[in-house]
Order: sequence, then C-alpha cells, then structure tokens
Amino acid sequence: MQHHAYGFTLATPLGYGAAVEAVAAALKTEGFGVLTTIDVQATLKQKLGADMPPYVILGACNPPLAHRALTAEPEIGLLLPCNVIVYANADATTTISAIDPEAQFTLVQRPELADLARDVSARLQRALSRIPATEPAPASA
Repeated sequence: MQHHAYGFTLATPLGYGAAVEAVAAALKTEGFGVLTTIDVQATLKQKLGADMPPYVILGACNPPLAHRALTAEPEIGLLLPCNVIVYANADATTTISAIDPEAQFTLVQRPELADLARDVSARLQRALSRIPATEPAPASA
C-alpha cells in the first residue's frame, strides 16, 4: 500500500466488481458502512456523454467515530464521510484509494481530534490491507 499526501492507495488483481465488493466487506470489518455510492462512469456518460473506465466513489462511515467528530466539531460534517475510490485499470487490475483522515483533519486545527483522526486512519489502512494487492514493480537498476 502506498501512502501519499492525502490518502492510501493499492492496486489489486481483483476485477472491478470483485474489488468493490471486497472494499465494502473490508470496511465492514472495521465498523464502516457504505452510505453513498457514486458511479462516476455512469454519471459522466449521462451528463457529458464522456466515456471512461469503471470508477466509483464510496462514502464510508463509522457511526460511533462520526458521532465523536460531529460532537466535537459540528462543521466537520463537511469532511464526512470518508471517501474510498475504486477504479478499473487498462491492465485488468483495479486501484483502490482511501482518504487519509489525518491529512484531512489538519484543516480543522482542533488538537483534540488528532487521536480520532489517527484511529480512523488506522482503521481505513487495516481495511485496505485485507484486500489482495499486486506486487510492486521491481526497482530498475
């Protein structure tokens, strides 16, 4: 799994449909449910006539953690739910990425939410780690 400035990403050998199902199941093991599903491919086709590979945005929520965050900072709802994206690649692999709540919560500037952000981040990483990943390409010499 790769960590970048605002999220975590992995490529999986699973096909797109299987990857979407695996993500939902993995999130469930960490107490998340999928509240929203945005089929970006279908939306862009319908609204713009644009073709693109399968791509979905899943809005994941862990209700007890969301409640803690909203109780501490009602405006944090602007940053909820935690988005997870799944999209098909040309090589028949699928990419899965999740937001890093620690990076996201730096916008809030509420130190008392740092532990919560770390907890949510760890849960999302554990969920993604349950999904089979492709081996990274060997480094060139």
